[in-house]
Amino acid sequence: MANASTTGFGLKPVKMAGQSANIGGLGEYPVAASSAAIFNQDLVAMANTGNAAVAAAGTEQLLGSLNGVFFTNVSDSKPTFKSHLAASNTATDIVALINDDPHQVYEIRSNNGSASLATDVGNTAEISYSAGATPNFISRTTLDDGTLGTGSQQLKIVGVSRDPDNNDIGSAGVVWRVVISEHFFKQHAGI
Repeated sequence: MANASTTGFGLKPVKMAGQSANIGGLGEYPVAASSAAIFNQDLVAMANTGNAAVAAAGTEQLLGSLNGVFFTNVSDSKPTFKSHLAASNTATDIVALINDDPHQVYEIRSNNGSASLATDVGNTAEISYSAGATPNFISRTTLDDGTLGTGSQQLKIVGVSRDPDNNDIGSAGVVWRVVISEHFFKQHAGI
């Protein structure tokens, strides 16, 4: 049976590694005014400015996936929550709410246009960033199947999705379960 889609959806948090409860706690990180757009479930990194920013392929010091942002709307001075950050946001008090536990397990769709292999589990890979789209502002980021390897990369594949509509490794667009292997809280070098 083919997978339901081949469209990316970013990193969706699904469970915790080990026996920890997945309580949905979110870390709060400042975001610079007028920074690049960050879509819901985009991979977010800690920039050397001390602000959270959208991550591209090859970015290290990863925090997790974006759940939303909170800021004071500059047009009406009202506190505002959005599931994404628009690039045009000039608020100076933007806070990103990020699924930032280094033991968080996520699901992400592979960009492989054909069959994947069960032996891909245990490999590492980079993301393939693709901006989200209106009206839902959900990330379109996928796991870049062309980067599969065993070296230090952004994500580590720990299994296949439990969703029967998206776990066919013999078809394009399988959804993998991954952990962030280049996580800000697991790295020892500075930024």
